[in-house]
Amino acid sequence: MDPIYKTDIIKIKNDNHFFSEDTLIREIKLEIILNGDRIGAVMCTPIDQKELAIGYLMSEGIISNIDNISEIRLLNDGMRIEIESEVDKEQLQRLNSEAVVISGCGKSMTANIDPAQINAKIMRDDYHIEPGLLSKQMDQFYTECPLYEQTGCVHTAKLYVGTSLSFVAEDIAQHNTIDKVIGKALQKGVDTSHTFLMVSGRLSSEMVAKTVMHQIPILASRTASTCLGLQIAEKFGLTLVGFVRNGGMNLYRHSHRIAKL
Repeated sequence: MDPIYKTDIIKIKNDNHFFSEDTLIREIKLEIILNGDRIGAVMCTPIDQKELAIGYLMSEGIISNIDNISEIRLLNDGMRIEIESEVDKEQLQRLNSEAVVISGCGKSMTANIDPAQINAKIMRDDYHIEPGLLSKQMDQFYTECPLYEQTGCVHTAKLYVGTSLSFVAEDIAQHNTIDKVIGKALQKGVDTSHTFLMVSGRLSSEMVAKTVMHQIPILASRTASTCLGLQIAEKFGLTLVGFVRNGGMNLYRHSHRIAKL
Protein backbone atom coordinates (compact mmCIF):
# COMPACT_ATOMS: atom_id res chain seq x y z
CA MET A 1 0.00 0.00 0.00
CA ASP A 2 1.34 3.41 -0.97
CA PRO A 3 1.89 5.62 2.11
CA ILE A 4 0.69 8.70 0.24
CA TYR A 5 -2.68 9.53 -1.34
CA LYS A 6 -3.49 12.07 -4.06
CA THR A 7 -6.71 14.06 -3.97
CA ASP A 8 -8.27 17.10 -5.64
CA ILE A 9 -8.78 20.19 -3.50
CA ILE A 10 -9.77 23.84 -3.87
CA LYS A 11 -7.10 26.34 -2.83
CA ILE A 12 -7.71 29.97 -1.91
CA LYS A 13 -4.91 32.50 -2.22
CA ASN A 14 -5.15 36.28 -2.30
CA ASP A 15 -8.94 36.08 -2.71
CA ASN A 16 -8.58 33.80 -5.72
CA HIS A 17 -9.64 30.17 -5.72
CA PHE A 18 -8.48 27.39 -8.00
CA PHE A 19 -8.46 23.62 -8.28
CA SER A 20 -5.31 21.78 -7.34
CA GLU A 21 -4.00 18.32 -6.50
CA ASP A 22 -2.79 17.68 -2.95
CA THR A 23 -0.76 14.88 -1.39
CA LEU A 24 -1.99 13.38 1.89
CA ILE A 25 -0.42 10.80 4.16
CA ARG A 26 -2.27 7.51 4.39
CA GLU A 27 -3.35 6.31 7.85
CA ILE A 28 -4.18 2.67 8.63
CA LYS A 29 -4.96 0.46 11.60
CA LEU A 30 -2.25 -2.20 11.82
CA GLU A 31 -3.41 -5.31 13.65
CA ILE A 32 -0.67 -7.12 15.57
CA ILE A 33 -1.11 -10.88 15.96
CA LEU A 34 1.40 -12.57 18.28
CA ASN A 35 1.51 -16.38 18.37
CA GLY A 36 -2.02 -16.51 17.00
CA ASP A 37 -3.52 -14.00 19.47
CA ARG A 38 -4.49 -10.44 18.64
CA ILE A 39 -2.69 -8.23 21.15
CA GLY A 40 -3.85 -4.91 19.77
CA ALA A 41 -3.72 -2.47 16.91
CA VAL A 42 -1.61 0.58 16.12
CA MET A 43 -2.65 3.54 13.99
CA CYS A 44 0.27 4.13 11.63
CA THR A 45 1.56 5.08 8.20
CA PRO A 46 1.80 1.98 5.94
CA ILE A 47 5.58 1.84 5.61
CA ASP A 48 8.08 -0.21 7.66
CA GLN A 49 5.27 -2.11 9.41
CA LYS A 50 7.46 -5.11 10.27
CA GLU A 51 10.06 -2.86 11.89
CA LEU A 52 7.29 -1.04 13.76
CA ALA A 53 5.91 -4.27 15.23
CA ILE A 54 9.36 -5.53 16.21
CA GLY A 55 10.30 -2.23 17.86
CA TYR A 56 6.97 -1.95 19.65
CA LEU A 57 7.01 -5.47 21.11
CA MET A 58 10.63 -5.13 22.19
CA SER A 59 10.04 -1.67 23.64
CA GLU A 60 7.34 -3.24 25.81
CA GLY A 61 9.66 -6.08 26.87
CA ILE A 62 7.31 -8.68 25.40
CA ILE A 63 10.06 -9.94 23.09
CA SER A 64 13.47 -9.75 24.73
CA ASN A 65 15.70 -10.56 21.77
CA ILE A 66 15.17 -10.27 18.03
CA ASP A 67 16.58 -13.80 17.65
CA ASN A 68 13.49 -15.07 19.49
CA ILE A 69 11.35 -14.21 16.45
CA SER A 70 10.93 -17.27 14.27
CA GLU A 71 8.53 -15.85 11.68
CA ILE A 72 6.98 -12.52 10.72
CA ARG A 73 4.35 -12.00 7.99
CA LEU A 74 2.75 -8.85 6.62
CA LEU A 75 -0.78 -9.53 5.34
CA ASN A 76 -4.01 -7.86 4.21
CA ASP A 77 -2.29 -5.26 2.04
CA GLY A 78 -0.05 -4.25 4.93
CA MET A 79 -2.80 -3.90 7.54
CA ARG A 80 -2.12 -7.08 9.55
CA ILE A 81 1.13 -8.46 10.89
CA GLU A 82 1.56 -11.95 12.30
CA ILE A 83 4.56 -12.83 14.45
CA GLU A 84 5.70 -16.14 15.90
CA SER A 85 8.11 -15.68 18.77
CA GLU A 86 9.17 -16.62 22.27
CA VAL A 87 7.58 -14.06 24.61
CA ASP A 88 7.74 -12.82 28.16
CA LYS A 89 4.28 -13.85 29.32
CA GLU A 90 4.43 -11.63 32.40
CA GLN A 91 5.15 -8.53 30.31
CA LEU A 92 2.40 -9.47 27.86
CA GLN A 93 -0.09 -9.82 30.72
CA ARG A 94 1.04 -6.47 32.09
CA LEU A 95 0.38 -4.79 28.76
CA ASN A 96 -3.09 -6.33 28.66
CA SER A 97 -3.96 -5.31 32.22
CA GLU A 98 -2.14 -1.98 32.74
CA ALA A 99 -1.82 -0.43 29.29
CA VAL A 100 -2.79 3.19 28.75
CA VAL A 101 -3.39 5.15 25.58
CA ILE A 102 -0.27 7.23 25.09
CA SER A 103 -0.11 10.90 24.25
CA GLY A 104 1.59 10.61 20.85
CA CYS A 105 -0.24 11.31 17.61
CA GLY A 106 -2.24 8.25 16.64
CA LYS A 107 -3.52 5.65 19.09
CA SER A 108 -1.31 3.06 20.74
CA MET A 109 -0.89 1.41 24.10
CA THR A 110 2.00 1.05 26.49
CA ALA A 111 2.62 -0.22 30.00
CA ASN A 112 5.93 1.69 30.24
CA ILE A 113 4.83 5.02 31.72
CA ASP A 114 5.37 4.79 35.49
CA PRO A 115 9.14 5.11 36.18
CA ALA A 116 8.80 2.53 38.96
CA GLN A 117 7.38 -0.02 36.49
CA ILE A 118 9.92 0.35 33.67
CA ASN A 119 11.91 -2.85 33.39
CA ALA A 120 15.26 -1.42 32.27
CA LYS A 121 18.83 -1.04 33.53
CA ILE A 122 20.26 2.28 34.65
CA MET A 123 22.71 3.42 31.98
CA ARG A 124 26.26 3.96 33.23
CA ASP A 125 28.14 3.68 29.94
CA ASP A 126 30.99 5.97 28.86
CA TYR A 127 29.46 6.83 25.47
CA HIS A 128 29.79 10.52 24.64
CA ILE A 129 29.64 12.86 21.65
CA GLU A 130 30.63 16.45 20.87
CA PRO A 131 27.87 19.10 20.89
CA GLY A 132 28.80 20.00 17.32
CA LEU A 133 28.08 16.48 16.08
CA LEU A 134 24.60 16.55 17.60
CA SER A 135 23.86 19.97 16.10
CA LYS A 136 25.12 18.89 12.68
CA GLN A 137 23.15 15.65 12.70
CA MET A 138 19.98 17.42 13.84
CA ASP A 139 20.29 19.90 10.96
CA GLN A 140 20.85 17.04 8.50
CA PHE A 141 17.99 15.06 10.05
CA TYR A 142 15.50 17.64 8.82
CA THR A 143 16.61 17.11 5.22
CA GLU A 144 15.92 13.35 5.36
CA CYS A 145 12.12 13.39 5.62
CA PRO A 146 10.62 12.68 2.17
CA LEU A 147 7.09 11.94 3.42
CA TYR A 148 7.07 15.16 5.43
CA GLU A 149 8.24 17.09 2.40
CA GLN A 150 5.37 15.61 0.35
CA THR A 151 2.60 15.89 2.95
CA GLY A 152 3.67 18.07 5.90
CA CYS A 153 1.86 15.55 8.08
CA VAL A 154 4.30 13.10 9.71
CA HIS A 155 6.84 12.83 12.50
CA THR A 156 10.38 11.55 12.01
CA ALA A 157 13.04 9.76 14.08
CA LYS A 158 16.69 9.11 13.31
CA LEU A 159 19.02 6.69 15.08
CA TYR A 160 22.65 7.70 14.55
CA VAL A 161 25.11 4.79 14.70
CA GLY A 162 28.16 6.32 13.03
CA THR A 163 29.32 8.45 10.12
CA SER A 164 28.38 5.76 7.62
CA LEU A 165 25.30 4.25 9.27
CA SER A 166 22.00 5.64 10.53
CA PHE A 167 18.31 4.73 10.35
CA VAL A 168 15.41 7.09 9.59
CA ALA A 169 11.67 6.45 9.87
CA GLU A 170 8.50 8.50 9.37
CA ASP A 171 4.98 8.00 10.65
CA ILE A 172 1.86 9.89 11.68
CA ALA A 173 2.72 9.00 15.30
CA GLN A 174 6.01 9.99 16.91
CA HIS A 175 6.17 6.87 19.09
CA ASN A 176 5.83 4.72 15.95
CA THR A 177 8.87 6.39 14.39
CA ILE A 178 10.99 5.33 17.37
CA ASP A 179 9.76 1.74 17.16
CA LYS A 180 10.49 1.71 13.43
CA VAL A 181 14.09 2.94 13.65
CA ILE A 182 14.77 0.57 16.54
CA GLY A 183 13.26 -2.30 14.57
CA LYS A 184 15.47 -1.43 11.60
CA ALA A 185 18.59 -1.27 13.75
CA LEU A 186 17.91 -4.52 15.59
CA GLN A 187 17.35 -6.37 12.32
CA LYS A 188 20.86 -5.26 11.32
CA GLY A 189 22.36 -6.41 14.63
CA VAL A 190 23.18 -2.90 15.87
CA ASP A 191 24.18 -2.40 19.52
CA THR A 192 21.89 0.49 20.44
CA SER A 193 23.91 1.29 23.59
CA HIS A 194 26.41 3.12 21.35
CA THR A 195 23.99 5.27 19.37
CA PHE A 196 21.95 8.42 19.85
CA LEU A 197 18.34 9.09 18.89
CA MET A 198 16.79 12.23 17.41
CA VAL A 199 13.04 12.86 17.19
CA SER A 200 11.00 15.61 15.61
CA GLY A 201 8.47 16.02 18.44
CA ARG A 202 8.31 16.60 22.18
CA LEU A 203 10.26 14.48 24.64
CA SER A 204 7.25 12.98 26.39
CA SER A 205 7.19 10.00 28.73
CA GLU A 206 6.55 7.32 26.11
CA MET A 207 9.40 8.57 23.89
CA VAL A 208 11.82 8.57 26.82
CA ALA A 209 10.63 5.17 28.08
CA LYS A 210 11.17 3.54 24.68
CA THR A 211 14.68 5.01 24.52
CA VAL A 212 15.50 3.72 28.00
CA MET A 213 14.14 0.23 27.24
CA HIS A 214 16.67 -0.09 24.41
CA GLN A 215 19.52 1.45 26.43
CA ILE A 216 20.06 4.26 23.92
CA PRO A 217 22.14 6.72 25.97
CA ILE A 218 21.16 10.05 24.32
CA LEU A 219 17.75 11.32 23.18
CA ALA A 220 17.44 14.73 21.50
CA SER A 221 14.78 16.93 19.94
CA ARG A 222 14.29 20.45 18.61
CA THR A 223 11.46 20.85 21.13
CA ALA A 224 11.00 20.43 24.89
CA SER A 225 10.69 17.66 27.45
CA THR A 226 7.68 17.00 29.63
CA CYS A 227 8.07 16.68 33.39
CA LEU A 228 7.49 12.92 33.40
CA GLY A 229 9.87 12.45 30.49
CA LEU A 230 12.55 14.26 32.47
CA GLN A 231 11.89 12.16 35.59
CA ILE A 232 12.28 8.90 33.64
CA ALA A 233 15.51 10.16 32.04
CA GLU A 234 16.87 11.21 35.43
CA LYS A 235 16.18 7.82 37.03
CA PHE A 236 17.69 5.70 34.26
CA GLY A 237 20.75 7.77 33.38
CA LEU A 238 19.51 8.95 29.97
CA THR A 239 21.06 12.10 28.53
CA LEU A 240 18.03 14.18 27.57
CA VAL A 241 18.50 17.14 25.24
CA GLY A 242 15.95 19.63 23.99
CA PHE A 243 15.83 22.69 21.70
CA VAL A 244 18.73 21.50 19.52
CA ARG A 245 18.71 24.33 17.01
CA ASN A 246 20.86 27.19 15.71
CA GLY A 247 23.97 25.79 17.38
CA GLY A 248 22.42 25.65 20.85
CA MET A 249 20.69 23.07 23.04
CA ASN A 250 19.22 22.51 26.51
CA LEU A 251 20.82 19.67 28.47
CA TYR A 252 18.05 18.53 30.83
CA ARG A 253 19.74 15.62 32.58
CA HIS A 254 22.97 13.57 32.54
CA SER A 255 24.86 16.17 30.50
CA HIS A 256 28.22 14.36 30.90
CA ARG A 257 27.80 12.54 27.57
CA ILE A 258 27.81 15.86 25.70
CA ALA A 259 29.46 18.51 27.89
CA LYS A 260 32.14 18.16 30.58
CA LEU A 261 31.03 20.66 33.22
